[in-house]
Amino acid sequence: MRVLLASESGNPKRDNEDFAAAAPGLAVVIDGAGAPAGLPSGCSHSVAWYAHNLGGLLLGAAADPNVTLTEALAVSIERVNALHGDACDLRHPGSPSATVALARAHADRLEYLVLADSVLVLDQADGEPTVVTDNRLAEVYRKVNDPAAERPPLGTPEHAADMRTRVERLNAYRNQPGGFWVANTKPEAAHEALVGAVPLDALDAVALLSDGATRLVDRFGVMSWRDLLAVLRKDGPVELIARTREAEASDPDGARWPRGKASDDASAVYWAVRR
Repeated sequence: MRVLLASESGNPKRDNEDFAAAAPGLAVVIDGAGAPAGLPSGCSHSVAWYAHNLGGLLLGAAADPNVTLTEALAVSIERVNALHGDACDLRHPGSPSATVALARAHADRLEYLVLADSVLVLDQADGEPTVVTDNRLAEVYRKVNDPAAERPPLGTPEHAADMRTRVERLNAYRNQPGGFWVANTKPEAAHEALVGAVPLDALDAVALLSDGATRLVDRFGVMSWRDLLAVLRKDGPVELIARTREAEASDPDGARWPRGKASDDASAVYWAVRR
């Protein structure tokens, strides 16, 4: 098996809040999320700290084939909780959180877990790609925000205020029944993840992507999932991120593609099962 990965901050002046890594038989992408500027988090640690610690601990926990991927994520959340210390309020709704995509080769299967809006794409040897992502966040977003409402231009104070309002609305639904689930401070969120397994001999490859690396398909609509896999197969994750940056730069104000961030952190792992 061959693994290629890349992870890049959306802003060179800010820490990368994504985490991407691979180990023998394992691959993981974590996409950290926190409160926008102006909203308290209740935590003394950064989103990058949370994402990187969760990713490293998850990689270690999932290395044990006797532990399910769900159990590995739950225990990793517990372990990050223990790292916070007394200065952090783990009950605060704005505390750092993350989405997760995890894949593990075990025996003759590829096992996978996806929590929230990270994306896992199965490049099947015969047939169309299978895309695995958790749509509950998008469903809640549509419930609490008018998707047709015009967004202020990116980079303006009005846009920043709009983002704070949107996140405040979402916080009431985070890690709640009938809402959406992310890795945060509740280990039980792991049991809400989408999990599955496919035979290895039915796959050519698997791709794990943060939502900053899927924009060309699911937000900008300029390529298909098959196109995305073709870029990863031929030129690798670095090229996928480079093309994403070109598209973002062509719409700096968000007029063509309304979005929360002009340029988002982007991470992609391409795991070629067949050489």
